Amino acid sequence: MNEGELRELLDFGVGLARGAGEITLRYFRKKFDTRRKANKTYVTEADLEAEAFLRREIAARYPEDAILGEEEGAREGTSGRRWIVDPIDGTYSFVHGVPFYGVLVGVEIEGEPSVGVIHMPALGETAYAARGLGCFLNGEPARVRETRTLEESLVLSTDFGSCEHYGFGRAAEELQRRAGHRRTWGDCYGYLLVATGRADVMLDPSMNVWDCAALLPIVEEAGGTFTDWQGQRTIHGGNAIATNGLLFEEVMAIVRSARAE
Repeated sequence: MNEGELRELLDFGVGLARGAGEITLRYFRKKFDTRRKANKTYVTEADLEAEAFLRREIAARYPEDAILGEEEGAREGTSGRRWIVDPIDGTYSFVHGVPFYGVLVGVEIEGEPSVGVIHMPALGETAYAARGLGCFLNGEPARVRETRTLEESLVLSTDFGSCEHYGFGRAAEELQRRAGHRRTWGDCYGYLLVATGRADVMLDPSMNVWDCAALLPIVEEAGGTFTDWQGQRTIHGGNAIATNGLLFEEVMAIVRSARAE
């Protein structure tokens, strides 16, 4: 795929995410229908309407592309491209009126995560990237920051406490102990902060592919790393760690050592 085609996909993806974000803002901090899914996570009428919008627009523009969404599942395609969308990443925040939720739009090309958009509707921030084209925040180039030791770093997680449940408790404790600072500015916003040089490490012990697909190209194009807790570059690992790149080996050494104990 040439640069022009990638730019077209990226521009369309940014527009999609912003359109879905406008839908979510019509519900944000207002009364709306909410229910719990089987896994105890929330789904709202805003999720459903925003995903329906995303799928409808993609199908109209790229009818041969596959689509995978959190709420409506998979639609097969024949083009070698797959759009992977999450209409509201951080639904817990959304339901509670907290602005740390985002719309995620990712594109796989022949299985490679190649385009990513994180749009934070209530914050007015949009990070986006395509393979080889760089990472941007609201139109300006974005890069990770050059923090070289954990003692100087800011480490984030959606929920440090849940790491124990998924078998990463000791690793999370040690990373928190070594970090200069730690916060729970979580869900997709944490990865946006790493990619834009405002944090250094982001941890999640449980992730789905629609949580990850947009994040990998954004973090990598900003100069960072996006892997699972085994250190493998993937969106299919079931969990995720993003770093500024310079801290990757130190972070993974702690994770491996903790899991070996």
